Order: sequence, then structure tokens, then C-alpha cells
Amino acid sequence: MAVPRNALKKWEKVRAYALGLPGAAEEHPWGETVAKVNKKVFVFLGVDDGSHPLGVTVKLKDETAHAHALACPGAEPAGYGLGASGWVGVPLEPRGAPSAELLCDWVEESYRTIAPKRLAAELDAR
Repeated sequence: MAVPRNALKKWEKVRAYALGLPGAAEEHPWGETVAKVNKKVFVFLGVDDGSHPLGVTVKLKDETAHAHALACPGAEPAGYGLGASGWVGVPLEPRGAPSAELLCDWVEESYRTIAPKRLAAELDAR
């Protein structure tokens, strides 16, 4: 299955943004791409090889952001019980999918929820 170019560009922007956050590192558990801070996942980026639709999964504690993310086409609470903790899976391919900029905002919120206070403070100092 071919990966739509627009969705892949969004995915690449979100990945680059996530990995540019203080202390962020990329890992590949379960064959997926994730960004971690302090050994904890703050964004699941899935796979970019066309075997599954592109999407990101973020932890959104802010009620407005959480509701907005769930209102996106195809978005749903994350599986494996993560949805109960505020994790939302957002597909990048459907018409009406969020912009890369909005996705980066959500990645930052997820990062701030997971990152130690000192790293969040480092981000504020930028």
C-alpha cells in the first residue's frame, strides 16, 4: 500500500519535532517508531512503510485538546487500555486530518505530561 505523500510529510514533520524536544530519543519497540523521554514513550508514531495507515498517538490531559483530537476523522482512544489514561490515536491520511502544526502542539502537550519538570523547563527556556 502506497503512503500518501501529504500524510508522509506530516508524519516526518511531527517525528522531527518530537525528536527535537529536550532529552527525546527514538526507539523501535514492536516494530513501531516511538519517541521517548526519560525512557517513557510520549508519542507513538507507528510505521511509515505503508503496511498500516499513518498516524500518531499522543497523551492529552487538557480536556479541550483531548476532545478536539477525538473529533478528528478516524481518531479514537488508544488501545491496550491507554485510552483510559488520555491517549488518543489520530490518523494522518483522512480528509480533514489535523495539520502538522496542530499535531506538533499535541506532541508537545504529551511530552510535557511525560517529561521530568527539568526538561519541560528547558523547553520553556528556548
